[in-house]
Amino acid sequence: MEIWGGNTSADDAISVPGVDAWIYSQPFERDDSGGDIHYVSMCGAGKISRFVIADVSGHGSGVSELAVFLRDQMRRHINTLDQARFARSLNTEFTRHAKAGVFATSIAATYFAPTDHLVVCNAGHPRPLRFSAQRDAWEFLGESGVFEHEEVGEVGNLPLGIIEPTSYLQYAVSLAPGDLIVLYTDSLIETPCKEGGLLGESGLLDVVARVGSSRPESFSGDLLAEIESTCGAAPSNDDVTVLVLHHNASNPPKQSLGEKMRVMARLVGLQQV
Repeated sequence: MEIWGGNTSADDAISVPGVDAWIYSQPFERDDSGGDIHYVSMCGAGKISRFVIADVSGHGSGVSELAVFLRDQMRRHINTLDQARFARSLNTEFTRHAKAGVFATSIAATYFAPTDHLVVCNAGHPRPLRFSAQRDAWEFLGESGVFEHEEVGEVGNLPLGIIEPTSYLQYAVSLAPGDLIVLYTDSLIETPCKEGGLLGESGLLDVVARVGSSRPESFSGDLLAEIESTCGAAPSNDDVTVLVLHHNASNPPKQSLGEKMRVMARLVGLQQV
C-alpha cells in the first residue's frame, strides 16, 4: 500500500508501526517536479514498511518524466520483499527505458516491525546516516555503495541504468528506541563550501553532530540551515531530498515466532517469495 510517492515538492510527516517519518523534497529552482523520487509503502498488516529515495541524473523538470517512470516501476515491484531482487528489477526496467548515459542512484530501506530490523539495499546512492541513541553518536551505515569481487571480476550495487544485469547486496541493522536514520540525495554532500571543495561525507558528519538528534520533526530544516551556515551556500544547485526515520519502537499486531522468521527470511533473500 503506497503512503507517499512522487517527485514533486514535499514537506510531510507520517507514522507507521515502529517508525515516525518526515520527508522534505524540493526540485531544482522550485520547479513543479524534478529528478528526486520519494516512496513509502506499508503492508496491510502494518508489519513491513519500505522507504525508498532515488535520484535520476540531471535535475529539475528536465528529468521529471524519467523520474515518474522510475516511480511507476517502484509501484510495480514494491511487493518484492527481498530488496536485492527489488533493485535488480528496477535496474532491468530503467536500463531498458533510459537513454544511454542516463542513470539513477537509489536506496531502499525496509523496516520489519516485529524484530526492529532495518534491511538496506544501496544502488550507488550516498550512504545513509544513523544516530545511535545507545551510543549517543552519529555514523554512516554500510560500506561504499559499489562493491567489487576481485576473484570473479564482478562489480555490483551500481546505480540503476549502468549495466544490465547487475548484482545487489543488502544488509540488516537492528534499531534501538530513539535511533534516527537519515536518507538523502547527493545535493547535500555536493554542496560547495566557501573555503573550496565540497562538503563531502566527513563534512556532513560534522554538520549532523552539531544539529543533534533531539528534534527529529525539524531535523531536515535544521540540517539544511546548518549546511548553509557551514558552507556559505545552500545545497541549491540540484534537487534536494531528505527522509528522516525515527525509531519509536511501537509494536505492530502480534505475530507468531514462525511467521516472524519466515518474513525475515524473505526480506534478506533466504526464502523465495
